[in-house]
Amino acid sequence: MMIGMRETVAIALITSLSTLTAAGLTGLVTALTVRRQVAGQLAAAREDRAEQRTLRRNQERRDTYVGFLAACDRAYRALDTEWVGAETAPGEDTPYPTLRALDEAYNLVLLAGPELAAQAAGRTVRSINEEYAQQRRLRREDADDSGPLAVRHRTEHLAALRSRTERRDAFVTVAREALEASWSSTAPGNAPAAEPASG
Repeated sequence: MMIGMRETVAIALITSLSTLTAAGLTGLVTALTVRRQVAGQLAAAREDRAEQRTLRRNQERRDTYVGFLAACDRAYRALDTEWVGAETAPGEDTPYPTLRALDEAYNLVLLAGPELAAQAAGRTVRSINEEYAQQRRLRREDADDSGPLAVRHRTEHLAALRSRTERRDAFVTVAREALEASWSSTAPGNAPAAEPASG
């Protein structure tokens, strides 16, 4: 009877140990699985936040570029008024306030970046300021003459219009490239591009 009891106790001990071992392994596997799932969810949340930041930055950049182009357009209309006269042109503020507004829009482009877009915007602003300085110089030189400045200085006027178009189009090209690069970085399967610290 003693021998039977020992076998029963041994079997019970072996069964208990195997049950405890199985429970421990199950707990370990469950813990590792949960850890992996949590790590995956955290990585997905980080990627989602990074993508949302990139999308927000891209939209802000686009809005900044549109605002800059609108400020350029207002400055061009003010310069047109100076070239052809207030009675002929559709009328805009005098150039100085529109140039100040253009500077403010340019500052936003400097902040929005990237560097190539900021440089193209800077060239556009300088071109507009140069046209305004040229108008003032021509007006001083022809203080006694009447009639539209564009008629009296047709060559300079046409050169200014060409320069406007070239500078604006150059900015638009660079801005489009910046936006397309930014938007494509957020396409499915692409990780958002890291933004340079200076841009």
